Amino acid sequence: MNARQLQQWLVEHGQPIAVDAIVGPETRAAILAAFANTCAPAVSEAQISGFAKRLSCSVRQIKAIAKVESGGSAFDSKGRPKILFERHLFHRLTDGRFSPSIFSEAKGGGYDHSSWDKLIHAACRDAEAAFAAVSWGRFQVLGMHWSALGYTSPLSLAYSTVCTEAAHYELLCRYIETNKLSQHVQCLSAKASDNRAFARAYNGPAYERFAYHEKLAREMAA
Repeated sequence: MNARQLQQWLVEHGQPIAVDAIVGPETRAAILAAFANTCAPAVSEAQISGFAKRLSCSVRQIKAIAKVESGGSAFDSKGRPKILFERHLFHRLTDGRFSPSIFSEAKGGGYDHSSWDKLIHAACRDAEAAFAAVSWGRFQVLGMHWSALGYTSPLSLAYSTVCTEAAHYELLCRYIETNKLSQHVQCLSAKASDNRAFARAYNGPAYERFAYHEKLAREMAA
């Protein structure tokens, strides 16, 4: 997706900007506006029950994951989905064409800078790579998984998290189903050792250092 295509997408999603391939403050502001939704409805108990049924697990297990494996909420104070921009992934996806910069480096880090600020500047250079290099929403699922999870593009995955909190749970369910983690979810319990398989698969090798299996156990026991 080039700059003109990004601008056309923004126009189609309610942003009155010029489609001229000239990216600057207007385009960056339009990205922020398109991804802000202060009226997004919260997920309902009925919806959570539906997701639990879909994964053949309990509501308690879904809620334990939601408590431990999220940033605490789906949206920030401006109504935008929670995100984490990974500059090293953008560097890798663009063969380092924009490095070094605040949004593109061979090494990870730079988390003291606003992820939204990095994203909008990166998107004006290479929108597809920019949206793919972000962990999206309540459950921080990487945009680069868009194809495997059944979305039409990284931007489609990203924008799905704008409308409702339930869409964040949909993204989680797709990730669990695609990576064959349902059995691990079904094993979650108040016993930390039962949670190791899910914690390892979802959080990676560092799960033990951050005690995700123990945090899940505490939530299952609550």
